[in-house]
Amino acid sequence: MKKSAFLLCTLVIFLAGCASSITKDIKIETDSDPKVNFDGYSSYTWLGSAAILFDPDGQWEPPQFDADAEIRFLIDSELRARGMTESMSSPDMIVFYGAGIDMANIEVQIEPESELEKYSSVPKGALAILLIDGRTQRAIWGGVATANVQQDLDQETSRKRLQYVIKTMFKDLPKK
Repeated sequence: MKKSAFLLCTLVIFLAGCASSITKDIKIETDSDPKVNFDGYSSYTWLGSAAILFDPDGQWEPPQFDADAEIRFLIDSELRARGMTESMSSPDMIVFYGAGIDMANIEVQIEPESELEKYSSVPKGALAILLIDGRTQRAIWGGVATANVQQDLDQETSRKRLQYVIKTMFKDLPKK
């Protein structure tokens, strides 16, 4: 899997907060091991999650919105829709996700009129999901979403963005 290292590295950033203008900034990539037969996977367990945040002002998550719980719920839903069940004993697959955000991200932009460089604050985030074979402990599928962090999102918009990301990622998971 060529993108395995890339997928793990992108755990450094997070996605805040569905199709149309509220998702136009979201970029999603997935990759799977072509040698893996996904027919053999019927159970999963959670390895855990990781959050790497640089958000000194607490701006990325709407009040009363638990992004971690929402992400886990959405991943559970996608796996269950594929006929998988959660199991604590001898699971076929292990699920891990990581989220990160950098509210202080700076990007260089070119002013159209003067063609001069301008530095702008563009908060960035990412969500990475990794599925690991329970027996071999090798990554078999991964997805990464990156996006601009949207300021002042309400809970519903944040939920729709997460739903879009996870549903789009799991469309690329090979079917049983």
